Amino acid sequence: MTGLISKTRHTIPFLIVWLAAALLSACAGPAASGKRAPIVEYGAGPVPYVAEKAAETTTMYVVQAGDTLYSIAFQNGLDYMEVAQQNGLKDPTSIQIGQKLRLIVPAEEVVSDQPVQTVTRIPRAGEVKNQPKVGRLLYSEQALAKAQRMQEDEPSASTVASTTPAPTVVEEGVEWGMPTRGKVIAGYSKGSNRKGVDIAGSKGQPILASASGKVVYSGSGLRGYGKLIIIKHNATYLSAYAHNERLLVKEGQSVRKGQKIAEMGSTDADQVKLHFEIRRMGKPVDPAKYLPLIKS
Repeated sequence: MTGLISKTRHTIPFLIVWLAAALLSACAGPAASGKRAPIVEYGAGPVPYVAEKAAETTTMYVVQAGDTLYSIAFQNGLDYMEVAQQNGLKDPTSIQIGQKLRLIVPAEEVVSDQPVQTVTRIPRAGEVKNQPKVGRLLYSEQALAKAQRMQEDEPSASTVASTTPAPTVVEEGVEWGMPTRGKVIAGYSKGSNRKGVDIAGSKGQPILASASGKVVYSGSGLRGYGKLIIIKHNATYLSAYAHNERLLVKEGQSVRKGQKIAEMGSTDADQVKLHFEIRRMGKPVDPAKYLPLIKS
């Protein structure tokens, strides 16, 4: 019996040392290899499409009667200043019938089916998170009711947008206003090639200059636009007013914001309406970003 006890006393310390060595080896394993466990950020996912730019196209345009550099650039979705520079024109108004102009038209973006992996960043400690406004309250029925009231009292983004009157938008030096009254019956859509908005109204209804500027086109030479007015506001922006019944301003005339420039009609259109466009550097942009439009 005494021998068994003595043997056990010698065995227990050996087991303790063996277990400690095993634990230390397990903990030190990854560090010794120099590798760390991967960090996974939840919320990351593939983006199905990537926009790739294709090569631009160069075409030659022969100037016709009634053309202006502004109307040619407008019809082709180009910046008139770039067209002038590419053709060595110091004066945008100095083009002649029969003159050949080189138009460099950028190709539409090509959609690729190659997925691209994106990473959603996890907010660091101390960063503000857009979480429900609850606060630190002890759990009770009274605290729960108070938290619910706090949520109901905080206005949502849609509520603010619907109750706050739309201010006049000033963008890059241009103060925009509505070109006429009425509801939008067709909105801007880049995918559907709708370059502006259609606003319904009645025949003879006043069409107003959406912003101050200079009339650079007044006529009916652009197919699909009927009787059209184009106003240059600055080196960045143009606006267009199409399908008018009557044009009240001429090329070269300066106009102020809100001035009557035409009367609504249905020229080259299926109904009485105003087709209104805003062009930034020759490219159509969504007028809804600049105007308080009312959708039907």
